[in-house]
Amino acid sequence: MDVQKGDILEMKKNHPCGGNRFLVLRSGMDFKIRCEKCGREVMVPRVKAERNIKKIIRGAED
Repeated sequence: MDVQKGDILEMKKNHPCGGNRFLVLRSGMDFKIRCEKCGREVMVPRVKAERNIKKIIRGAED
C-alpha cells in the first residue's frame, strides 16, 4: 500500500476521542500519525495500520 507523508488516513476504528481521520507525519516500517480531532500523535506498526485503513485521502499538505 502506498502511503506518503501528508496523506490523510480514514481508519475503520475510531480513536478514543471519537475521530477516525489521521494525518501521516512519517512513513516507513512504522507510521507516525496525528489524530485530526484531538491532535494526539501515535506511532503504529505499518502492518497493523495497513489492515485498519478504510480510505486514503491524497494531497493534504500543511
